Amino acid sequence: MLILHSFWLSLATYRVRIALNLKGVPFEERAHDLSTGAHHAPEFKKLNPAGAVPALEGGTLKPLTQSLAILEWLEETCPDPPLLPHDSEGRAIVRSLFLLTAADAHPLVVPRVQARLARQFGSDEVAGRAWSAHWFREGLVAYEAQLAPGATRCHREVLSIADVALASHLVGVERFGVDLAEFPRVAAVGASLFAIPEFAAAHPRLQRGAPDVQPD
Repeated sequence: MLILHSFWLSLATYRVRIALNLKGVPFEERAHDLSTGAHHAPEFKKLNPAGAVPALEGGTLKPLTQSLAILEWLEETCPDPPLLPHDSEGRAIVRSLFLLTAADAHPLVVPRVQARLARQFGSDEVAGRAWSAHWFREGLVAYEAQLAPGATRCHREVLSIADVALASHLVGVERFGVDLAEFPRVAAVGASLFAIPEFAAAHPRLQRGAPDVQPD
């Protein structure tokens, strides 16, 4: 049995949870409360020296970290349904769309960055939210420019890791109050994705530790 180490609010973990659901891979989820510093505990650092989620382990599998690396491993070990196109150009395109949020926007808004802004530059909660909203909006601009009119998926109307990433980006967009009115293509694709049961069930607000979610 695979074990997914997570935090309910983690967008990177959301990406992995979606992929596991889509591929029908059974897993046990173990939540770590990052808001109380659980990721700094020595035992957790043994699991992931970077002190971050997600981390995936199980059996003889060495703990895997970083959402893209985990998704690539899943693609190789559980290829159906595929989340990467069969052609090299298509794979490059969906990886690029994935990284728009996973490499460009999301890393700038994670709690450790917010904490550093507060310590070093005196950023308060209002400024921190504005900072995060800015970077999520920048991601929306890039996505909107690359999605096809009338699309319900990011690439060729077939589910891919690009869709997994866009869904996670839109959770951040909602959290920080970014208006989608200027981004109709993104809004249309997002609405289609969140209607998919595997995406909906993986949503952060439904996970253990989220407000209003009762513990098991």
